[in-house]
Amino acid sequence: MIKFAWIQYCISCFPSASMVRLRISSTIVVVFLMIQTGFLLFMYARHSSFIPQSEEKPSRVHILILSSWRSGSSFVGQLFSQHPDVFYLMEPAWHVWVTMYQNSAKVLHMAVRDLVRSVFKCDMSVFDAYMPWKRNLSDLFQWAVSRALCSAPACDSFQRTDITNEMACKTLCGKYPFSKVEEACKTYSHIVLKEVRFFDLTVLYPLLTDLSLNLKIIHLVRDPRAVAKSREQSVKALARDNGIVLSTNGSKVEDSKYKVMQEICRSHVQIYETATQKPPRFLKDRYLMIRFEDLVQDPLSEIRDMYKFADLRLTPKLESWIYNITHGQGPGKKREAFKITSRDAVNVSQAWRNILSFHKIKKVQEVCKGAINMLGYKLLDSEKEQKDLSLDLVVPRRRNQFSWSSFNPKN
Repeated sequence: MIKFAWIQYCISCFPSASMVRLRISSTIVVVFLMIQTGFLLFMYARHSSFIPQSEEKPSRVHILILSSWRSGSSFVGQLFSQHPDVFYLMEPAWHVWVTMYQNSAKVLHMAVRDLVRSVFKCDMSVFDAYMPWKRNLSDLFQWAVSRALCSAPACDSFQRTDITNEMACKTLCGKYPFSKVEEACKTYSHIVLKEVRFFDLTVLYPLLTDLSLNLKIIHLVRDPRAVAKSREQSVKALARDNGIVLSTNGSKVEDSKYKVMQEICRSHVQIYETATQKPPRFLKDRYLMIRFEDLVQDPLSEIRDMYKFADLRLTPKLESWIYNITHGQGPGKKREAFKITSRDAVNVSQAWRNILSFHKIKKVQEVCKGAINMLGYKLLDSEKEQKDLSLDLVVPRRRNQFSWSSFNPKN
């Protein structure tokens, strides 16, 4: 009995092996959970710094130059294209209209918007639907006016800081593969597109509310009478686009009755009113209206405003080039209608007053009266006023310019 009791005492004095293992196992589990929790907290903290992309400023700036045919938009496009920080394309939606020409402009708005969104994101596979073949740079509409496609990495013939020439670029860079477009796009901080195929600002709302795009709109307008005169130099080139604007199911149209001009003026009024009269909150600081006449009258001042809006800096080389391009001789020749050449810019802006008949001017004023008034131009009442070039027909900007500081989104 004594021996048995001693054995029981000894057993009670020393914990069992299973209890020891349990305590050790519990400690290991606690330590492991603490390590795991710490690791998860570290990873979350690290990852969370990358998550709120919608609240951070996107790395790229996207600018859409919104205008109409023959309004000086090719010139404005070049002001951006020649900047070394800008990837620029001129009217990429041309491919949509050429492929789907039997549709109306309104029907094609969505396809145009989707293409523009993809190009802004440097996804050039969107062109597969419109060019389903093995492509080179030269297959892209007006590719050679883009300095970014004439310099590295798209083409090795020019440097990014060079002022490129369209003809030289066509000769040296046209055979590079189309894949270079996307490759080049991804290397730029600013992506700028010029489009003439949007007639309603609300169509662009999905892009303007996409915070990853950081999209800004430069709305370029020009005196409708000057536009009408310039369009007369390009009647055949514009005939197919006219048909799409007027929904003629693919038929080409010469706009002798100014029906297309009426639609163009209506669209400018719609865009300007939407952006300045009780605009949605997301348009704040994302819309800038520029008049071609102001631009040619004081190029450097207006260009600095546009660059500031786009977060770009005007370089000395660009400043010199801008002076040369706006101080050429004469208004330009008919064969140069779609080319950027050195011209007397002020002469260009006034040329319509010497060329258009007063009968045609009255017709344009009839269909575009609302746009002429709203955008800050003066109507002509006589041929005498038309020929008097000392009579300024452009209302000073301070009298018609919209300011966000005076806008209350709660009204």
